[in-house]
Amino acid sequence: MTAAATDVELARSVAVEAGALLLAIRDRGDTHGKALGDAGDREANTLILDRLRAARPDDFILSEESIDDRARCAAERVWIVDPLDGTRDYAEGLDDWAVHIGLAIGGRPTVGAVAVPTTGRVYTTAEARCTHLRSAAAPRMVVSRTRMTDMVARVSEALATTRVGMGSAGVKAMAVVDGRADIYLHDGGQYEWDNCAPAAVALAAGLHASRIDGSPLVYNCANPLLPDLLICRPELADQVLAAVAAATR
Repeated sequence: MTAAATDVELARSVAVEAGALLLAIRDRGDTHGKALGDAGDREANTLILDRLRAARPDDFILSEESIDDRARCAAERVWIVDPLDGTRDYAEGLDDWAVHIGLAIGGRPTVGAVAVPTTGRVYTTAEARCTHLRSAAAPRMVVSRTRMTDMVARVSEALATTRVGMGSAGVKAMAVVDGRADIYLHDGGQYEWDNCAPAAVALAAGLHASRIDGSPLVYNCANPLLPDLLICRPELADQVLAAVAAATR
């Protein structure tokens, strides 16, 4: 990838290369369980940092797997990355894990690439398109396979949604982008790297993406905790936000 590449081309290339590395690490078969997840996190992070620093030496990087340099807070451009979103799913041999390469400009999720290596899919802000909700269908809400908070359960019941269980945050968000689901609602705690790239892609696709109180998503904060998220079809946003408000009174 040359310095002449656009930001989205760079994000896509790095996400694809990191995904291929993660598949190769798992396919070697010489590491298992937590050690496999740790190796994937570490090696994918090294690759991503090397590629971004070489192509964009003046930009800052916030990564889940690196020490945070708070000097980034004064920067206009910050890459926000999760080298392996869904480490446990990856370590357990499951398919729904992802690589997130996001770029926040002025605190907004502007560029993003989300790779789902086991499917060969890469979603970017240059290519994202959303599928319209079928008016006759009950909304489909993507939820965690392993746990669901009381608030999410109450909203799901209020909207009479069909629930679809999936793994990583990126995979859940992309399910809304490509029409397999209509709502992704999360309030169990996330960090900026969990949702910057997915939110950028969702917004580029014409979806609603916000905090669960409807306020905008803001990135490159001193504290990278970003605990809640709503990504949904725009025609459902008012209904979901009203149900969230009722469920959290």
